[in-house]
Amino acid sequence: MQQGYAYFVDKPRTIDDLMQPHRVEAERPFHIVKTIQLSGIDYTNFSTDMLADRSYIEGNYHLCSSLGCVIQCLLIKQKGKKGGILVVPIRSWVASAALYPNN
Repeated sequence: MQQGYAYFVDKPRTIDDLMQPHRVEAERPFHIVKTIQLSGIDYTNFSTDMLADRSYIEGNYHLCSSLGCVIQCLLIKQKGKKGGILVVPIRSWVASAALYPNN
């Protein structure tokens, strides 16, 4: 799976909350345990209200953990796109998230 470093934000409401200036030292190592691909409209709905309950998050939250050195997270992205949002869920909603680049 993919891994790297990212700046995670606690309880973000929208994708704009993830676009904060930060020091590189504040980035944490992550490991993507699963990628969830959404349609364009579903990705837009998710990225504009990340605190809403989502069944696709609830079905996979058990795979993730923010404890320890490396954050185990989901990558939620739009079908056909490279970038997305790294998510550490609590049950069916986002506890913390980070931008995943479009590389």
